[in-house]
Amino acid sequence: MRAVTQNAPGGPETLVVSELPDPEPGPGEVLLDVAATAVNRADLLQRQGFYPPPPGASDVIGLECSGTVAAVGPGVTSWAVGDRGCALLAGGGYASRVVVPEGQVMPVPDGVDLVTAAALPEVACTVWSNVFMVAGLRPGDVFLVHGGGGGIGTFAIQLAAASGARVFTTAGSADKLERCRELGAEVAINYRDEDFVEVVRTATGGAGADVVLDNMGAKYLGRNVDVLADEGRLVIIGMQGGVKGELDIATLLRKRGAVIATALRSRPIDGKARICASVVEHVWPLVADGTIAPVVSAVLPLDEVAEAHRMIESGAAVGKVLLTP
Repeated sequence: MRAVTQNAPGGPETLVVSELPDPEPGPGEVLLDVAATAVNRADLLQRQGFYPPPPGASDVIGLECSGTVAAVGPGVTSWAVGDRGCALLAGGGYASRVVVPEGQVMPVPDGVDLVTAAALPEVACTVWSNVFMVAGLRPGDVFLVHGGGGGIGTFAIQLAAASGARVFTTAGSADKLERCRELGAEVAINYRDEDFVEVVRTATGGAGADVVLDNMGAKYLGRNVDVLADEGRLVIIGMQGGVKGELDIATLLRKRGAVIATALRSRPIDGKARICASVVEHVWPLVADGTIAPVVSAVLPLDEVAEAHRMIESGAAVGKVLLTP
């Protein structure tokens, strides 16, 4: 199979397409002929040597894909050769074939083509599990998501708005702010010249945000706690702004708030399967009826993987960048 490999961590130029042996599905696993994969911020960290795959996962980068079932391992009952699906991966997506546990393969929602479906698994599972299953976002809640122009952000805005929440987001350009409003953000905040804490407090009469979904980590930790409403929940899913920050426990106690840090990739297989099943039940109908649409900025061939990484790294893309083998 064709797959992206690296000789050593580094910049986008270290990514090359090579020939590797085809993987074989083991018990409970499905082999997919990949139609497309997507580039995630976590992929950039893995490329740089900061985010190794969990034990037993493929060294090939790639956390999601879409494709057609080429073979199934012993004990697989929910998928058959020729079925089309999209999958949440622990690794291996930047390839023409990938093996994945059957519970992490999801049907392609009605109305979504097979290539575009590669934009869905990581964002849908991340947003649904963190914002709804963990943080318990409810209709009428104030929801703040950072990085509204990215893959997670564009999906989170749509899903939260569909749930009846008031959606606030941050982004760094006029074009991205406008796109966020089009997707359902009530208020879009330019983080370059506006204070999101002040904007959210003003717009909510001083109440603040009930749920914050944060990809920045240390850089925004103090301000995210400041922007929380009473009994607010801050969910940290990234560390683009560093790994060590100072937490004002007095403010958190006064607000009876919660700070939760989660990761999807390192969860056990059965935990991921439960998330995928919940996404299919609760989120896929909203995609199928057009309430939520995957946002794709570009589709590039696998040989242009370095350019795809540069697009994500520069912040030029809105939504997802896909790669086709």
